[in-house]
Amino acid sequence: MIVEEKTQTKTSRTNNNSVGQLVSYQVDAQSFSAETNQEIIKIELYEDGIVRVRVSRNDTFDPFHYALEDSLKPKSIDFIEREDGIVISTDLLEITLLKNPFRIIFRDEKGKILNEDDASFGTSWLGEQVTTYKKLQPNEKFVGLGEKTGPLNKRGRGYQNWNTDHFGYGVESDPIYSSIPFYIGIHDQGAYGIFFNNSHKTHFNFGASNNRFSSFAADSGDMDYFFIHQKSVTEIVQAYSRITGKMTMPPKWSLGYQQCRYSYYPDTEVLNTAQTFRDKEIPADTIVLDIHYMDKYKIFTWDKERFPNPEVMIKNLKNMGFKVVVMCDPGIKNESGYHTYEDGVEKDVFIKYPDGQYYEGEVWPGWCHFPDFTKPEARRWWADQLKQYTAIGIEGFWNDMNEIATWGNMLPDMIDFDFDGEGATSRQARNVYGMMMAKSTMEGAQENLNGKRPFNLTRSGFAGIQKYAAVWTGDNIASDEHMMLGMRMLTNMALSGVSFAGFDAGGFIGNASEALFARWVSMAAFTPFFRGHSNVNTKSSEPWTYGEHTEEISRNYISLRYRMMPYIYSTFYESSTDGTPINRSLVLVDPQDDVIYQEQYENEFLFGQSLLVAPTPSTKDIEKIYLPEGTWFDFFTDQSYAGQSEHLIECPTEKLPVFAKASSIIPIQSKVQSNQEKPNETLEIHLYKGDKKNSFIYYEDDGESYEYQFDQYYKREITYSPKDSALTFGHIEGDYQSHFSKVKVYFHGFSDTETDGFPSEDYRFIEPLSNFDPIETMTKHDFVIKDLPYIITDLKNQEFGINW
Repeated sequence: MIVEEKTQTKTSRTNNNSVGQLVSYQVDAQSFSAETNQEIIKIELYEDGIVRVRVSRNDTFDPFHYALEDSLKPKSIDFIEREDGIVISTDLLEITLLKNPFRIIFRDEKGKILNEDDASFGTSWLGEQVTTYKKLQPNEKFVGLGEKTGPLNKRGRGYQNWNTDHFGYGVESDPIYSSIPFYIGIHDQGAYGIFFNNSHKTHFNFGASNNRFSSFAADSGDMDYFFIHQKSVTEIVQAYSRITGKMTMPPKWSLGYQQCRYSYYPDTEVLNTAQTFRDKEIPADTIVLDIHYMDKYKIFTWDKERFPNPEVMIKNLKNMGFKVVVMCDPGIKNESGYHTYEDGVEKDVFIKYPDGQYYEGEVWPGWCHFPDFTKPEARRWWADQLKQYTAIGIEGFWNDMNEIATWGNMLPDMIDFDFDGEGATSRQARNVYGMMMAKSTMEGAQENLNGKRPFNLTRSGFAGIQKYAAVWTGDNIASDEHMMLGMRMLTNMALSGVSFAGFDAGGFIGNASEALFARWVSMAAFTPFFRGHSNVNTKSSEPWTYGEHTEEISRNYISLRYRMMPYIYSTFYESSTDGTPINRSLVLVDPQDDVIYQEQYENEFLFGQSLLVAPTPSTKDIEKIYLPEGTWFDFFTDQSYAGQSEHLIECPTEKLPVFAKASSIIPIQSKVQSNQEKPNETLEIHLYKGDKKNSFIYYEDDGESYEYQFDQYYKREITYSPKDSALTFGHIEGDYQSHFSKVKVYFHGFSDTETDGFPSEDYRFIEPLSNFDPIETMTKHDFVIKDLPYIITDLKNQEFGINW
């Protein structure tokens, strides 16, 4: 322990003051603690590349924890004392803590500066508002920050986090529904991440209106942030997920196509919509019910004329292979005789004014009270209310209007929240309200469904929301601008820990053209959450409402989505285990490549590890595409393209530019009409020729229970080694019996002579069959492995081993 005697006494606080000289400090095995004239400071190390910085003007630190994983624990630190400060070193970081004034410099293990406090301002207060100023680094770029509009690179812009119901938000609007105060800085020296653990209204300035600093500020509370550095940007995102949590595996049916309308009613229209999907052989898994299923918009009720017997309707839909997702709004109508309202008053679960009177806000049902989801008793009450849904077979829930949204959109700041016994006002609670509602819904549904995985969707959230729900981007507009913005928003969210995310395909507000809807659906097929939705008094958004051509395109891309389900489900598994995004910005491929930040290319992304998707407006039939380093194959024709170069690619409405990376291994199944229908017994493995070794972790489980957490899964590593001309199927992990009993391997990019060794009866070249069916137009070298080989030692020979 090292201690300096205080040389000054604390002075009165000023309205504008930065952290000054340390008057005392100590370093022990777990942390660096210090005091200045006005502040207390604590630095903790959680991993070699994760450091927590806390600065407070109170006697103790704010215990805010809703975003943090319970398992997060500090580790021991190594330090060196110098005359001007303390240096803490790890295998990844060198953290210099300057004493006078207190400032922090973060360097990598080679001594390169990653991030440093502005020398003059550091962490400062303006009244209650606390801000940390960071010196801008040369060529520094900023990405992430969750659900934000604007470009991929947010340099030169400023944003606020204040969860807001923003109907029809513009392509530059801010704030909107969710707040995820985590961003990644990238510059010539390296990359780092900063997560600001404060739920008050926060402000981020990435060099907006100045060329000196970036900053992050909160209107009140502590300066509490985690600094993250790893060897790659992907590992930074993974580290962030260890701080705030990872999603659990969702039910497999929720990864299929979901059809919504504001609103489907009566029940005959719901059943007719579902039957039309089956009649037209357009795959789908889910019908989503918006607020008109309720009796006068009151949650946990049904309109008795429109839905006289919802349990029978749900059973009929189940027999057709459909699940039902219902809208859940937090506003509880203040109405005598309404059970949910009266029970909530009896259980005292609603938020209140400081004088003890329940807050009332006006929303769809009229004047409403709102559950305090930060109160354990309210979460318990909510779980009990959900039994009215789960008891009749509902397994999916849609948390909406949870910003809190009220007419006027001005929730009073004075309202009291329980905050799990700590107490808070709306100023601290508003940004976490939606997440805590989603948490309550998820945990209540899990309890009620007796071992089945629920699907849970939310509009509003905070850092850590990925633990409880998928997120969709709210009330978007049917336009090319919004379609392209949506793709950037999804990769922003993925860079901020939210893998399971999507948008309303086709646009919620306004009427899409035939070409726009077709393009949007083709793009949405390569997003984690896949839903079509449209507003009241607009054109219905079912694929068959846009004409036969658009219907055919939609059928083909939705069908492709289902054929790719082994690849998609395995990718979800990867994300649930280590936090790797599903939709991957090219920042994760090569963050130092300046081309990927250009407006022309900023929307491109990888869907999983193998497929590059290049979103293109519906108005274009040819587009310039940038492909990163490596060799890339057109997913639908097998034409090869060189990486780190631009290409003019034809992109008629029928063909979205999608490319498979060289050396990729992509598992694909036969066509199905829903994820509840079993594909045939043959699993296709599509192998793309390359010169780099690559592997893919294939994963399978029952898709609906939590038994996978108890070894009931099937996992197998498939490895391609060009050097050895070998495709290896590794040993099986887990006790689950795979649905598939046969494997067929398709070789892409290999010449005829490279496959001459295969038996002639099993080798054939298939010409493209259709201009519209993406999967069937692949150029294939088709070999059926009849005896299910364990390893192909040479792409011309066979060596047989264990079964699949």
